[in-house]
Amino acid sequence: MDTISIVGGILSVVIVCIATGFITYLVVQRTMRDTKRSLIKEAESEAEMIKKEKMLQAKEKYIQLKSEHDRMVNDRNSKLKEREHTLKQQENSLQQQHNEVERKSKELTQTKEQMDNHIAVLDSKKEELEKSIKSQNIKLEQIGGLSSEDAKNILVENMKSEAKADAMSYINDTIEEAKLSANREAKKIVVQTIQRVATETAIENSVTVFNIESDEVKGRIIGREGRNIRALEAATGIEIIVDDTPEAIILSGFDPVRREIARLALHQLVTDGRIHPARIEEVVSKVQRQIEDEIAEVGKRTVIDLGIHNLHPELIRLIGKMKYRSSYGQNLLQHSRETANLCGIMAAELGLNTKVARRAGLLHDIGKVPDDEPELPHAIIGMKLAEKYKEKPDVCNAIGAHHDEVEMTSIISPIVQVCDAISGARPGARREVVESYIKRLKEMEDIAMAYPGVLKTYAIQAGRELRVIVGSEKISDAEADQLSHDVAKKIQDEMTYPGQVKITVIRETRSVSYAK
Repeated sequence: MDTISIVGGILSVVIVCIATGFITYLVVQRTMRDTKRSLIKEAESEAEMIKKEKMLQAKEKYIQLKSEHDRMVNDRNSKLKEREHTLKQQENSLQQQHNEVERKSKELTQTKEQMDNHIAVLDSKKEELEKSIKSQNIKLEQIGGLSSEDAKNILVENMKSEAKADAMSYINDTIEEAKLSANREAKKIVVQTIQRVATETAIENSVTVFNIESDEVKGRIIGREGRNIRALEAATGIEIIVDDTPEAIILSGFDPVRREIARLALHQLVTDGRIHPARIEEVVSKVQRQIEDEIAEVGKRTVIDLGIHNLHPELIRLIGKMKYRSSYGQNLLQHSRETANLCGIMAAELGLNTKVARRAGLLHDIGKVPDDEPELPHAIIGMKLAEKYKEKPDVCNAIGAHHDEVEMTSIISPIVQVCDAISGARPGARREVVESYIKRLKEMEDIAMAYPGVLKTYAIQAGRELRVIVGSEKISDAEADQLSHDVAKKIQDEMTYPGQVKITVIRETRSVSYAK
């Protein structure tokens, strides 16, 4: 009985479990169907939205393409109208030209008919004249007893002797007139050449004014105890004058290159704001490289402006360096350009090669540019430089002979000599005093540079002070004192100068280490 009860309980439990599972399965299936229907509805609604969005985009794209097409059609129509209008104008112009040609053709036809009538009249008159001449010749032969051929021979002999006498007289008169007018024509060519070239007066070449925004910058340039200004003067060799002049600093020195380096370096330092000795040396070194690049660029522009080709790069660099050289106060580059233009114009007037003339005129003072100045005239130095860099013999001779140091062998040489004199002899072109002053300062620097251990020399304060920078490892303090005394004595013995010259020997010791 108990066993039957247990089995019946187990069966009831199994039946209940099966019924529960079946009911759960039905519920899950119904739930899945509901979820599926909802997902399908959501997908259908999303698809409908996407469909509507795509249709809107398609409509917008269609409208945009239609507007672009309409715009293109309108542009094309406007261009066609403009073209049609242009063609109508051209057609009208051609019609007018055609009418003009027809009118001129009618006029030419009428003129030709008139000329044919005149020619017919002239032919008839010519026949009448020939008949008249024949009848007169027959009468003359009867009267004179000579035939026309004999009379013609006698007349020709008489005319020959008379023509020879007239020709000799004409030749003599022409030669005398040529001698009288030769000087007048030469002066005319020179005057016309001078009038066709613009001129400039002598330039200032000893002082540059550096403008600053406020006087506060002056203190920063001077630095603590003047160390900045001393470092700048030592690096550039230019005297920097800071006085009561408002918003200005004066850079004084006879060398234009040094003054330009000092001006550009000071401009960069003031703009940057960092002003101290190490920075000053760095900026000055950088500006010196910039000046070298500018010199090369100036030389290239000059030869391009004058139409000179195939010039050696070293000669181009020397031409650019002329910008910072002067001859008796006259800028050397401007003088050489002016001489080249004068030579070209004068050679054209005389029927010579203008390119060679301009080339020789530009290079005639190239011997004044090199820094090392041996005891040779600048014309000889320039001629040797031209020969070194493979210039033509005519150009080399013109350079060497423009001050009569060598004999002239080329027709270009006297032209260069004359044009050099024209450029330098006009009023206001040169200042002899300035040139002698610059030579004196250069000679003063060269005297100090001749001593061993000297690194740099700078003549400042218009030649009243000479600063000599020496190497600390080569010269001691005691030797520096002796050097200043020796240089002063040599300048006193060998040079002529007004007032007195102060010799300042600067010996500086530097210790540099790097933290790594």
